[in-house]
Amino acid sequence: MYSEKVMKYFKSPKNMGKIKNADGVGKVGNIACGDILVLYIKVIKKNGKEIISNIKVETLGCAAAIATSSMVTELAKGKTLEEAMKISKDIIAKELGGLPPIKLHCSVLAVDALKEAVYDYCTKSSKPVSADLEKDHARIKKEYENVCQRHE
Repeated sequence: MYSEKVMKYFKSPKNMGKIKNADGVGKVGNIACGDILVLYIKVIKKNGKEIISNIKVETLGCAAAIATSSMVTELAKGKTLEEAMKISKDIIAKELGGLPPIKLHCSVLAVDALKEAVYDYCTKSSKPVSADLEKDHARIKKEYENVCQRHE
């Protein structure tokens, strides 16, 4: 059973859509359920820090996928890249009042989409990428490619 907040974010998701000329784009998918997310970020420099000034997501998935992807955008908007990278599946689930155990993978997908958008931004702008983010990118990219092959 979904929490009231999950249903609220499912019925009225925030920050849905696409950003033209996004600074970073994260594409993720889950082979088991078929959910796909594309997350877009715009980054500005403010006081010497890189801030996510705008963030949007396109979600093809269940109620939990829509709610978690919407929540990750709310949590990341206005944050520095470093702060945004600290958003976890547990934080998302807690902010939504919990998720059924079978739907926790949706919060992982939302975090992965954000990581991929940051990875894309860093590589496009020749910024250093941490070893952890490189490792996550390799895993996420492989999972996304598997989902895409399944849908061909």
